[in-house]
Amino acid sequence: MPIQASSDVLQAFERLHPKSIDLSLDRVRRLLADLGDPQDALPPVIHVAGTNGKGSTVAFMRAIIEAAGYRVHVFISPHLRRFHERIMLAGDRSAAPIDEASLVSVLRRADAANAGAPITFFEITTAAAFLAFSEHQADVLILETGLGGRLDATNVVTNPMMTVITPISIDHTGFLGATLADIAGEKAGILKARTPCIVSRQEEEALDVIATRAAETISPLCIAGMDWDAYEQHGRLVYQDKSGLIDLPMPRLLGRHQIDNAGAAVAAARRLPGFRITEEHLARGLTTAVWPGRLERLGPGALYALAPPGSEIWLDGGHNPAAGEALSRALADLEDRVSCPLHLVVGMMSTKDAGGFLSHFKGLTEFVATVSIPGQSNGYEAAELAAMARKQGLFAEPATDLEDAFAMSRGLARGPVRILITGSLYLAGHVMDAHEHGLAST
Repeated sequence: MPIQASSDVLQAFERLHPKSIDLSLDRVRRLLADLGDPQDALPPVIHVAGTNGKGSTVAFMRAIIEAAGYRVHVFISPHLRRFHERIMLAGDRSAAPIDEASLVSVLRRADAANAGAPITFFEITTAAAFLAFSEHQADVLILETGLGGRLDATNVVTNPMMTVITPISIDHTGFLGATLADIAGEKAGILKARTPCIVSRQEEEALDVIATRAAETISPLCIAGMDWDAYEQHGRLVYQDKSGLIDLPMPRLLGRHQIDNAGAAVAAARRLPGFRITEEHLARGLTTAVWPGRLERLGPGALYALAPPGSEIWLDGGHNPAAGEALSRALADLEDRVSCPLHLVVGMMSTKDAGGFLSHFKGLTEFVATVSIPGQSNGYEAAELAAMARKQGLFAEPATDLEDAFAMSRGLARGPVRILITGSLYLAGHVMDAHEHGLAST
C-alpha cells in the first residue's frame, strides 16, 4: 500500500465522528491505552488553558526555557498554515514543526489502533502527538488545551509539572457554559493535586472559581496582581514577585496585553522545579519569542501591491470580544505614536460573537471590509458580517474576496492607510499564504 500524505490521513479523520467537537475523555483514553499509554512517557508537562493569550504565553515560555538551554516540545491548536505546526518537536537549539514522514507515521499508527471507532479529529490527533512527544527526547512539554480544560483531550495528563491559566472570558458558550463562572470551571479542570498553577489577571468571578478548584485539589496558586505583577515603566517591562523586582526589556510581541502574557511566562519560568533560569534567559526569551498572526506587521509580499502606496498591513487572529478589546487598545496606542487611518478586513466563524468583537473598533476605524473565510463552510457570509458591523456603528461593506477588500480600501484611501486583517486564525493562515505566494495560489 503506498504511503499516504498526512493531509490524506487528516482528511479521513474528519469523518470518524459526526460532531467536530464532542468533549469527553473516554474515547481518547481508550485509544491511548491501545497505543501503550504514551501520555505516561512524556517529559515534564506545563499544561496551559484559558480563553485569550494562551498562544502568546506559550511562545514566551518556550523562548525563555530554550534561552536557558533546555529542549522544549510544544503542542498548540489550531494551526495557521500546516497541521505540522501543532506538533513542535525539540531540536538542538529550538523546537520545529514535526516533519512529514514522522507525522504520517504517528497518524497512521493512531488510525490503526483506533480501527475506525468514533473519535473526534482533535482527540485522535492529540493521541498521535503524544506518540511523537513520547518518542523524542525533551526536557519539557508545553501543552496547550484545545477547548476548555476539564474534558479537553489533553487533560489525560494526570501529573503535570505545572499548570497555567491565562485570561478567561466569554467564548465557546455552546460547549463550555453560558456564564464566566461556567467557563472558568471548565478551564480550572486542568488543576491537579498539589501542582502549582500560574494564574493570569482574571475577572473576579473567574478567579473565585479557580480558587475554589485550587482548594479542592490543594493546588498552590500564583496569581497576577497578588503574588506577581508585570507592568511597563520607562519603556521597560518591570516584573515583581515576593522574591523581588526584575527590570526586563519590553516583549517582542506588540500590544499592552502582551505585558501580562509575558509576565505569566516569567512567573512560570521562575517557578519551574529543577530548572536554572536566569534574568538573562528571561530577557532573551521576551525579545526573541515569535507568535505569527498576533498583531504581526507583515513584511514584503504580494498584498502590498493591492494596498494604497505606503500603507501598513497588520494581521491578527483575534476572534472574541476580549481579543477585540485588547486589539483595539493596541491599535489606539499605534495611532497615538504614528497617526494613520485604520481600515479593517474582517472574516469570522459563525460560532463567534462578531458584534462583541467589532464593537471595540467604533470610533477607531474608518472602514470595514468583511469577507467570507475561504474553505470554511461554518463561517459568516460577508454580507451577514457587514450587517453586524453596521449595527455596531461601523462603516462596513461586504467584499467578494481578499482582493476585493483591498480594492475597496484603495478606493476610499486618500493616502497611506493602516490595514488590519482580523477575526479568525483560519483567515490569518489564508492571508499568510496569499502574502507569500500571491492570491492566485490560495
